[in-house]
Amino acid sequence: MCSISSPLSSSYSIAPLSSASSSWLGFIPHAKTRSSRLTTRRLRCPRANLSPDPLLVQAARGHAINRPPVWMMRQAGRYMAVYRKVAEKYPSFRERSETVDLIVEISLQPWRAFQPDGVIIFSDILTPLPAFGVPFEIEDVKGPIIESPICDEEGLKCLHPIDLEKLQFVGESLTILREEVGEKAAVLGFVGAPWTIATYIVEGGTTRTYKNIKRMCHTAPHVLKALLSHLTQAISDYIIFQVKSGAQCIQIFDSWGGQLPPDVWEQWSKPYIKQIVSSVRKKCPETPLVLYINGNGGLLERMTETGVDVIGLDWTVDMADARRRLGNDVNVQGNVDPAYLFSPLPVLTNEIHRVVKAAGQRGHILNLGHGVLVKTPEEAVAHFFDVVRGLSYDTLFEDGVAAKELEPLPTR
Repeated sequence: MCSISSPLSSSYSIAPLSSASSSWLGFIPHAKTRSSRLTTRRLRCPRANLSPDPLLVQAARGHAINRPPVWMMRQAGRYMAVYRKVAEKYPSFRERSETVDLIVEISLQPWRAFQPDGVIIFSDILTPLPAFGVPFEIEDVKGPIIESPICDEEGLKCLHPIDLEKLQFVGESLTILREEVGEKAAVLGFVGAPWTIATYIVEGGTTRTYKNIKRMCHTAPHVLKALLSHLTQAISDYIIFQVKSGAQCIQIFDSWGGQLPPDVWEQWSKPYIKQIVSSVRKKCPETPLVLYINGNGGLLERMTETGVDVIGLDWTVDMADARRRLGNDVNVQGNVDPAYLFSPLPVLTNEIHRVVKAAGQRGHILNLGHGVLVKTPEEAVAHFFDVVRGLSYDTLFEDGVAAKELEPLPTR
């Protein structure tokens, strides 16, 4: 079990998984027959669950709960007036995301305003780069800039094992957030997947074509493999560090994995995510891991093979179709189109109900299919959370019968 380094009370500790919950996560072979699983799912919800863990953690483990937990990607940010005031006073994103007081303040802004079930640390997937030898800057217009991209063996020489001392601001912030939020919500950490981080390091920043790193797959595969292997170890260590500091759930963003053909993702992304999951499981077996890929419709079945607990869905995937393809034993997150937050509120309500009904009564974390858009009305965000907090699986599934058992479709 991964211990928490902060002096928190025992009530915040993560309860060990039972063999039954392990089965839901896929850690051990499922001993039940199809008929017994159907019988289990026909019990009325909510069912008594005495777990002290936050609702989001329970859902990520596939436990039976009375409603879906909810948070939003890019939960803190420019759509909030209070954030814009902080950004005006501290115009550097690096300063805002690398200063403990500012990280905590910004992370808690949506928590205070909307009471989501997950409070995610205000940070960036590139934050750990300098800690293993890759300095970067962020410009308002251009975004992240890496002055010395790695494109050959010589470039690899700058890399070194991750120095977690240089990331203490992340650890301290997570510890404080855990103390501030208590048992009312889950504290979320996050990282970038090796392929996604590598795209920035090889391309020197953001790109629309990914031509340099895609070319490297064929012209210098040994260099790319060495880079991805180094990132895999660094990211694994960084996840464990976040959990020890107080994170109760970790989301892995393979944001640009969806830019790869499925067979290429199989070779250049999946094995490294799988290694991360394996490494983290050894140190923190009870911490749920979520994998999100933007544009993941062609990768869903392959994503489950990484061993993560939850598959994040973008809005281009129909929730009911995803459940058919993955099966109900796979936990999911998502996937309301962020543009619905610009719609009339009754329309937004209907879409929330549709997604929740399609997801079924177990193993679903409600979220957007991507991040909150700039200029999203705050009243729409408030309505989103209010609607979900008012949901009850008993009401949505009034006949007392859960969604039909869906067998996963064959992957090939």
